[in-house]
Formats: sequence, C-alpha cells, structure tokens
Amino acid sequence: MNLKPVAFAGGLLMASIGAHAQASGSNVVEIGWFHIAPQDSSDPLTVAGNVVPNTGSRVDNVDTAGLTVTHFFTDNIAAETIAGIPPKFQLSGTGVLASPSINPLGDVRQWSPAVLLKYYFGTAESKLRPSLGLGVSYIWFTSAHVNPAFQQLLSAQLSRGLTTGLPTKAHVDSAWSPVFNAGVTYNIDRHWSAGVSVSYLPFGTKANLTTTLPNGAQVHSQAKITLNPIVAFLSVGYRF
Repeated sequence: MNLKPVAFAGGLLMASIGAHAQASGSNVVEIGWFHIAPQDSSDPLTVAGNVVPNTGSRVDNVDTAGLTVTHFFTDNIAAETIAGIPPKFQLSGTGVLASPSINPLGDVRQWSPAVLLKYYFGTAESKLRPSLGLGVSYIWFTSAHVNPAFQQLLSAQLSRGLTTGLPTKAHVDSAWSPVFNAGVTYNIDRHWSAGVSVSYLPFGTKANLTTTLPNGAQVHSQAKITLNPIVAFLSVGYRF
C-alpha cells in the first residue's frame, strides 16, 4: 500500500486545522495588562452649594491585570467580555488644593466590566488580524477614602477654625459609558496568540463628600470630574 497520498492528505488536514486560529465557533481567552490613562478635567469644588474659586482635581494613571473572553459567531464577527482587577485611582487637587501636604486628596477603586461587539478583518487563516469594536461599560466605585490631612482642612474650614475633627465620608457616582476599541491580534499557531488594543471611554462622574457637624447636620461638597480614559491592553490569548 502506498502511504504517500495518505500522509500528504493528513499533512494538508493538519495545516488547515492549524491555520484556523479564529474561526466561527471559536472561544479565545486572553490575559494581560491594562494601562489606564484618564484624559481628565474637573469643575471647581462646591461646598454647601457654593463654588470654591481656583479649585480642581486630577486623576493619576494606573495599571492592572485584565482578562477577556471572546466568542466568534462567524469568522469575522465576535463578542468580547472584559474584566480586570479593580485598580485604585488617586485623586489629587489643583489650584489652591495642590499643596503636597494634603495630597492625594483621596483614593477609590474602580470596577468597569465591558461587553464589545467586534469585527475582525482578514480570514480565519490570517496570521495578523486587525479589529474594530464598539460596546458599553458600567462603571462603579468602591472603597472611597479621604486623606486625613484633607479631611482636617475641610473640617477647619467648615467649623471656622474651631475643630479639625469633623468626619467626612466620600462617595463616587456610578456611570455608563460607550467603549470604542481598535486592536490587532497575531496568531502564533492554532491555539496561541498575542494582541494589543486601545479603547476609549468617554464618561464623567461626581465625587461627593459628606461632612457631619457636631449638631448632626451634614454639609455636602461635590466635584464633577470628566475622566475620558484611554485604555491600552497588551495580552496573550489561548483558543479553545
């Protein structure tokens, strides 16, 4: 029996299987690193409804680990879910709030899972596959913390210098945001891939401070912050 045709056919079959790294029905899990760079701006701080002149805030860049799971409905159309370890953002003051002695003003953890619908260019056999995506993210914040030095300053201002011990609690509003995404994936073999993507989330929120006076009355302070982060994601993926 001549085994050469059989071996040749088997080789073609294996090559075909190996080439289809991202085809209809495929599931790809990616792990990697997010770099989150807010393009931030803010309104002045308001205390009890009164604007405090020459005040503002900014949010620092952060890095965190992330995970995505992608399902291909066709060779080109896929849905992707995105999650990550909630990063801790530091909020710093500007203007009259820029003194190093009270900064950062506070910090908060951000949760922002997202769902994207993506289109992959090329074919399932392509080694290099650019993609465009559009989706939505629900963003909420936990563990909001006020720097004791800033809390003491706010207390002294509200009590007109009588005490620095008035307690202040912080809360940051949740928000929905669209997600605009572009990326490229390099398929190393049938299972493994490497990718890089950039996302833009245009959204803002409000940082709310509640200070309790000795008589039990509460004074509310607020700062509106536009975040608009650009999020870069470098990842390694595995196809099941």
